[in-house]
Amino acid sequence: MNIRVQIVVGVIVILAFCVIINMIREKKLELRYALTWLGVGIAILILDCFPQVITWLATKAGVASPINMLFFLGFCFALVIIFVLTIAVSKMSNRVKQLAQEIALYEKEMNGKNNRR
Repeated sequence: MNIRVQIVVGVIVILAFCVIINMIREKKLELRYALTWLGVGIAILILDCFPQVITWLATKAGVASPINMLFFLGFCFALVIIFVLTIAVSKMSNRVKQLAQEIALYEKEMNGKNNRR
């Protein structure tokens, strides 16, 4: 890999770290979701600084080309992110349903008290 490309990738990853940390600080992004992206950034930095690691991984996994190994790892990462976000959306959906039911019960209770007076 060309040294210029490595430098550009490194700078982009460091800028992404700054953006993510700023978003955490401003409470725009929860830490549990940001940790995944920070981990990916660290992995990209490692692969950027030591490109022979992806070649070694591809050889050990029996993948013909290092770029195919990189695409495979990206695909696996995307699947994990989708799964985690699906769980989060499911939990929030259940919580919204529960809160709507509680509000309906409170409103019914308040209407019953107002009608007695």
